[in-house]
Amino acid sequence: MSGHNKWSTIKHKKGRTDAKRGKIFSRLAKELIQATRDGGKDPLSNARLRTAIASAKAVNMPNDNIDRAIKKGAGELGGAVLEELSYEAYASAGVAIMVDCLSDNRNRTAAEVRHMITKANGNLASNGAVAWMFHRKARFVIEGEKADEETLMELCFSAEVEVEEITADEDIAEILAPPASFNDLAMALEADGIVPSESGVVRIPENQVQINDISVAKQVVRLIDDLEDFDDVQGVVSNADFDDAVLEELAADE
Repeated sequence: MSGHNKWSTIKHKKGRTDAKRGKIFSRLAKELIQATRDGGKDPLSNARLRTAIASAKAVNMPNDNIDRAIKKGAGELGGAVLEELSYEAYASAGVAIMVDCLSDNRNRTAAEVRHMITKANGNLASNGAVAWMFHRKARFVIEGEKADEETLMELCFSAEVEVEEITADEDIAEILAPPASFNDLAMALEADGIVPSESGVVRIPENQVQINDISVAKQVVRLIDDLEDFDDVQGVVSNADFDDAVLEELAADE
């Protein structure tokens, strides 16, 4: 797994996800709304909505919340129009960061994102300066007894689904595949009774920046955490690759 994904896994194991459940529900609701507006309210014909529903259920978002967000996206309840925004930036040590947002106020979002990046000694980059470093991939995270590399590889092979990489670390596995494989892979997992804890089409860095200095690592992680805490932010990805010793020290400080 990439450095940031490894750090996200450590945070998840330490229970920080539960502490931020309200913020997670807020982001998922926005994604459900936008996915419905873009592709309609039928998840069978709307891959993005299927992804959003699966992600919401994976963190036990109440069905009423899910239904309300879908109805809002379909225009049945009214509400502000959400706009998809992306920001490119450099953090300490030249770490590249992509910030994806859903916002009903472009100016507010831009100002907040800029403030957090500047405060962390980073800087916003021009359009295209960072985006080229990342590729879109279908990503699924599996937890529990079925988070086994060989089992998942056999499942994908049997279902004739194209995947690029399957990695497993203790009881957490990650599957990366071409974006076009998302639906087939989701259905293959569903047929085997596997419910991903995370799923979606995400950005994966082509090359990574190795972080061995704990002070730099803390600054980068603090910026990522601050950005993820902002309600308008849907996702943050970086090309930081934290050294295992640095990850252990970061986890000890939590």
